[in-house]
Amino acid sequence: MRQTINNWLKNNQLLNFNVFKNALFKQKCLLCDAPEAANIQTSGHALCRACLNDLPWHPTSSCPQCGLASDGNVCGSCISSPPDFDATQAVFLYAYPIDTMMQRYKYGSMLNLSQTFGQLLSDKILLESVDVVIPMPMHPARIKERGFNQAHEIAKVLTKNHAEKLDYKSVIRQKLTPPQASLPLKERVKNIKGAFKVNSDLSGKRVAIVDDVMTTGASLNELAKTFKKAGASHVECWVIARTLLH
Repeated sequence: MRQTINNWLKNNQLLNFNVFKNALFKQKCLLCDAPEAANIQTSGHALCRACLNDLPWHPTSSCPQCGLASDGNVCGSCISSPPDFDATQAVFLYAYPIDTMMQRYKYGSMLNLSQTFGQLLSDKILLESVDVVIPMPMHPARIKERGFNQAHEIAKVLTKNHAEKLDYKSVIRQKLTPPQASLPLKERVKNIKGAFKVNSDLSGKRVAIVDDVMTTGASLNELAKTFKKAGASHVECWVIARTLLH
């Protein structure tokens, strides 16, 4: 199975929306082209069961608050220094081949993968548990540079049957900061401080932040802190992938 995924990652002809559409409607797997009609027809993510089984799923025995490895209970780090978000839901570990797929999605403009990621996240979470779904905002200059906000595209798929829950206007990224991944880990909290501004009242609302990857959680924590100051009663992080090492 690893070889079939390798072939997909190397094959530029597969990285476009038409291939995704054909895989979905012809009921063939996006990664290995295997016909598995029953699974693919109903899943919406165009992946066969064998490929799904080979992916690095996020373990259930993780800290429910930050998503790092634990025995399933809140970890010592969250007890001693609680983050501003209350829970984390992650679909995968940020490991091969998800890391490569995510890089292609974000920096290779492979927008079709938002459907796959969004549907897989939808299978993981309970949308009814929150009042508002807010994608991690990007600064306008970054959106212009990349062409899209990857978190927003995933959130649109996630809320396609409950569009009233999607809110991408209540918060803006007011500071153009260096990308978090380009900074030493200790600098990320300082870099993101004060980056967000909420322009609506979130009093009493349960909010889910949608993002692609959670590493240190600095950006998510700063946004959660901003939401709490705006009155949110509960904030969760819903991410496609979680790293287990800071």
